[in-house]
Formats: sequence, structure tokens, C-alpha cells
Amino acid sequence: MSDVRHVLVLPDRDAAEEVAEGLADRFGVTEEPQLVRDALAGEDDAEDAQWLVVVEDAASLLDPSALDEFAAEYEGWLEKP
Repeated sequence: MSDVRHVLVLPDRDAAEEVAEGLADRFGVTEEPQLVRDALAGEDDAEDAQWLVVVEDAASLLDPSALDEFAAEYEGWLEKP
């Protein structure tokens, strides 16, 4: 079984940090998620950046629908593969 990587897209750093912290409590994620700043194409303004929370799911145990709903609570979404 191949490793699965889930990418949650959040509107700002605060939301991304809250989601990253909540993954352990809500989904039992034990590996620290990676936070990545994603500047929108053609934008130089730091305010116009999304934040990505990258979650490794080696055992494919996480439910993509549940992750999408969780991200939506913070005005985000799960990036479709």
C-alpha cells in the first residue's frame, strides 16, 4: 500500500496552526503535520497567501471526507489529489 499525503488548504497561518494541533485530538495523527505557506500565483503581498497543512497517512487510515469537513470549520478545504 502506498503512502497517502493529505493537503489541507487554510486561509491563514492561525487557522493552519489550529488545524495542525487539532489533528492529533480529532484524528489521532501522531506525526507532526507540515505547515507550508503557499503564495497565490502573481501575488507578492503576504496577506494573499494560503497555508497548507500536509498530513502523512502511511496506513491510509484517515477519512478524506472527515478531513475536508474539519478544514471547512476553519474556512478551508482538503485539496483533491
